[in-house]
Amino acid sequence: MEQTSKQFDAVILACKDIFLKKNADYGTSWRILRGTTITDQLFIKARRIRGIETKGYHLVNEGIEPEYIGIINYAVMGLIQMQLGATEPAELPVEEAESFFDQILADVKALMLAKNHDYGEAWREMRISSFTDMILVRLLRIRQIEENQGKTLVSEGIDANYMDIINYAIFALIRLGEAA
Repeated sequence: MEQTSKQFDAVILACKDIFLKKNADYGTSWRILRGTTITDQLFIKARRIRGIETKGYHLVNEGIEPEYIGIINYAVMGLIQMQLGATEPAELPVEEAESFFDQILADVKALMLAKNHDYGEAWREMRISSFTDMILVRLLRIRQIEENQGKTLVSEGIDANYMDIINYAIFALIRLGEAA
């Protein structure tokens, strides 16, 4: 599991770099987004990945890897929005956004390590396309929870699903990196 921990950290470092650079370019304009809009943005990205996987090619000059990175970063934004709420003005100091990013990814990594212990890193034997499908399942669950105004009877909430989405996207990026 030490290898997985290092690979996880490398993926997160790349995602964080993009997250911070985009925040430098655009500010934290994403703070105005409602949770449902973030869910829809994640859904679009996951559907694009699935389309590329199914068709075997893409016309827009961005492949699967940038979409998985986008999924990770949008899910982080979703978790931040859950903590702070969508507000105006949208500005959040970059240092504060970075602090949220770091804390969320520390929590996600702890979850990943616990699940890897229990499941024996079964994800290493999964097809990359299955990660996409599992992300889509989590997004459909989130949409249903949103339709139910956040209420669940026995299921995990939106935050747990966002965390699973991040981990599946990280696993996909690790596997894609190993295949390259």
